[in-house]
Amino acid sequence: MNRGFALPYTGGAADSNCRNIYPTGTHMLHEFENLHFECTQCGRCCSGGGEYHVFLTVQEAERIRAELALSTDWFRRRYLKRLDSGELTVRLGDTGRCSFLDAQGRCRVYATRPMQCRTYPFWPEVLRSAVTWRAEAARCEGIGRGAVVPLAQVRAALMAQRAYEAGLA
Repeated sequence: MNRGFALPYTGGAADSNCRNIYPTGTHMLHEFENLHFECTQCGRCCSGGGEYHVFLTVQEAERIRAELALSTDWFRRRYLKRLDSGELTVRLGDTGRCSFLDAQGRCRVYATRPMQCRTYPFWPEVLRSAVTWRAEAARCEGIGRGAVVPLAQVRAALMAQRAYEAGLA
């Protein structure tokens, strides 16, 4: 549950193939290796703590609030937190567990989960190399499972993240 969108952007404008959104000379794993991923809904990507955060926009928070049918005040007090930087995050439990997980570790707001959650594990820092992909696989049992994820789907996730980040700034 770390930010997931933390790579600094120093390259050119993104093209429709999501090839120029990284610093010049950066080659992401998905561009030269087939990636297998199938979410098992184990919930491990939803636990972290420490410096891990689930960032969301006000619009995402409102969609989640509406899905849960809660009052705005109750939802804010129970589920949201503002960092010192002013960024809006999901309030995590004492153990770093996302407050939207149910007792079985399933996401109660899966249909309206934040962009950060929707694009996992296709985050720049995870796709940086085979080493980072394997390291994340130690935490996520869905990495390496299932069919090959189409390159267009990975690129779309990265493009969505970049657009999302631009909106957060």
